[in-house]
Amino acid sequence: MRRFFFFAGHSLNVLFFLRQGKNSHPVLDNFRVEKTTLSPDLKEDEVLVKTLFLSVDPYMRCRMNDDTAADYLLPWRLGECADGGGVGVVEASRNEVLATGDIVTSFNWHWQTRNVINGYLLRKIDPRMVDGHLSYVLGAVGMPGLTAFLGVREKGHVTPGANQTMVISGAAGACGSLAGQIARLDGCEKVIGICGTDKKCQALVSELGFTAAVNYKKGDISAALRESCPRGVDVYFDNVGGPISDTVISQMNSGGHVILCGQISQYNKDVPYPPPLSKETQEDLCSKNITRERFMVLNYMDKHEEGLLQLSQWVKTGQIKVLETVTNGIENMGVAFCSMMMGGNTGKQIVKISD
Repeated sequence: MRRFFFFAGHSLNVLFFLRQGKNSHPVLDNFRVEKTTLSPDLKEDEVLVKTLFLSVDPYMRCRMNDDTAADYLLPWRLGECADGGGVGVVEASRNEVLATGDIVTSFNWHWQTRNVINGYLLRKIDPRMVDGHLSYVLGAVGMPGLTAFLGVREKGHVTPGANQTMVISGAAGACGSLAGQIARLDGCEKVIGICGTDKKCQALVSELGFTAAVNYKKGDISAALRESCPRGVDVYFDNVGGPISDTVISQMNSGGHVILCGQISQYNKDVPYPPPLSKETQEDLCSKNITRERFMVLNYMDKHEEGLLQLSQWVKTGQIKVLETVTNGIENMGVAFCSMMMGGNTGKQIVKISD
C-alpha cells in the first residue's frame, strides 16, 4: 500500500494537568503547554489539520471534575490533551472526502496547534455560511447559536403580538447575547439583559438592540428589574442560576416559561445539576404554574441543520450582530478559560491559534 508523507513538524499541546475540585475556581495551574513531534506518516482516512480557532465554554468546568454530572460529557483525563470546539484547515489528506485547504470543525478538537486525526471525525464547513468569519463556527453559527435559537424556539413559547417580556441572565455571554436578539426577532416586545458591568450593559442596548440591561453587581437588582419589566416577566432564559434566577422567577407572570440553559454561577460548587431551588422559588413556580424545563441542544439534532441555516442568514444580513472576545496564542488557553469563567468576556470567548 502506498504511504503518504507530509513534512514532519511540531505541535504545541495544552494538557489538562491538575484537577481543581468541585468547590473552587479554575486556575492557570490546571493546564500545561508541551511541545510534541508529529509523525510524518498519514494513515488511510487521516488528515493533518492546522488549528485556526479554539473555543472555551462554561460547560468545560464540569469536565475538570472526576464526575461531570452529565451523562453526555466525559471528564478531561489528567496528563492528556484537553479538547472542545475547534475549527481549522486541512494541510494534508489521505481521506476521500477532505482535501487540502478544506475548512473543518469538531466539537472534540484537541487543544493543539496541529493534529493528525481521522477525517471522518470532522465536519466540513463552507466559509460562506459565516461570511468568511471562521470563528463564528464556534459561536453564532455553531453550538452557542444553536443553543440560543433552539432554546428560544423550543422552550420559550414566544408569540408575536403577545407583548411578551423576556429576561436573559448571562446576557453578554456567547449564548445570552444571541438569545436576546433571537427573542426580539421572534416577536418579544421587550428583551432585558442581566450582566456584570456597565460596559456590557451598554453593549447589549446600543449594539445588540436589547430594550434595557441590568448590572447585577450594582445596586438593587430586584428594583432595577422591576423598573425594566413593569408588567412582569413572561419568559426567562436562564444561563446563571443562583440568587439572580431566584430574583427573576419571583417577578415572573403566571403561565410563564423558564428556559433552563445553564447554571454558571453554580459550576464551581459541589452541587447536583440542575442545582436545587430554594423553597420560595419552588413555591413561585408552583403557584404561578411556571414551566421550568432543562434544555439540552443535543436533544434536537434533527433541527440543527435548519437552525444553522437560519443563524447564518441572520448573521450575513446583519439581523444578528456578533460580539467576540479574542485571545491570541495556544499558550493562553488557560488564561482565556479562567477569564471566561469569571465573566471577563463580552460575547463569545475565542482563542486565535493561527492565521
